[in-house]
Amino acid sequence: MAETLLVLFFALVLDRLVGDPDRIWRRVPHPVVLFGRAIGLMDTLFNGKRLTAQTKRFNGAAGIAVLLATSLFLGFLLHRLLVPLGVLGVVVEIVVVAIFLAQKSLHDHVRAVSSGLKNGGLDGGRHAVSMIVGRDPATLDEPAVCRAGIESLAENFSDGVVAPALWYALLGLPGLFAYKMLNTADSMIGHKNAKYLDFGWASARLDDLANWPAARLSIFSIAAGAFVAKGRRAARAAVGTALRDAGLHRSPNSGWPEAAMAGALGIGLAGPRIYGGTRVDEPMMNASGRTVATAADIDLSLRIFSFACAALAGSVALALFLALLF
Repeated sequence: MAETLLVLFFALVLDRLVGDPDRIWRRVPHPVVLFGRAIGLMDTLFNGKRLTAQTKRFNGAAGIAVLLATSLFLGFLLHRLLVPLGVLGVVVEIVVVAIFLAQKSLHDHVRAVSSGLKNGGLDGGRHAVSMIVGRDPATLDEPAVCRAGIESLAENFSDGVVAPALWYALLGLPGLFAYKMLNTADSMIGHKNAKYLDFGWASARLDDLANWPAARLSIFSIAAGAFVAKGRRAARAAVGTALRDAGLHRSPNSGWPEAAMAGALGIGLAGPRIYGGTRVDEPMMNASGRTVATAADIDLSLRIFSFACAALAGSVALALFLALLF
């Protein structure tokens, strides 16, 4: 357990400082891209238009089960190959774990939204936010662009940072690989449309289950980040708003980090928006907060995010110290 926590701590630090260098992934495919290709092949082979809903649901469940079993095996195999290498193996595993985390890349993508608004106006902000959210950017005014960027930052802190870190801490590389396979499957086939409602049902439900603990744990890291960035009142508002308003979100998990960030910033998040031409109506979380979000709010959310990542790394360091002590 101590070695796993040691690897995780240095992986968190490495990812926060270095992230995913584009010059590397332009030459070789990112592991998540490979996961996506496997999921896409499953979709092509077993999600035919003429299949019944029951058959699609069975195929989707069987397919994700096979992919999860494969990812568990690959994680176990890679770890076993690295163990005999000693310190070199530990270093390689740190790099592998860092590849599956998203601290710096997430920060950079959301910072681009703020920079786009400042330098390119509404069109610049819309273009930048279209890279990270699924809603139609043409329907967004400037406050909506800002809210979309902040919501993406909060949600992806949970499923792009906290969740993979948690599953690695619990199950090592097999847990990390399986989680990323499942999360990638959910983003590709876990949609509630005619094509994927049945085929992606198992992936979506399993992803909800896998993200359940991380979503709730993430509010404490966000609260810690808010405490450093804004003070005790913001930290209390983050936790209180999450406990009160998380259930207003259509997702059983995304509402927790998003509501926490809304409370920390003092703004309302979520509410009505448009995805693929379809209007989604849901209540505003932290409805008593400011309704107009600005680029300055994005910048503040990024500071909270940075401190939240540091708090997560600090909690891992503390757990490592306790594991060594006892």
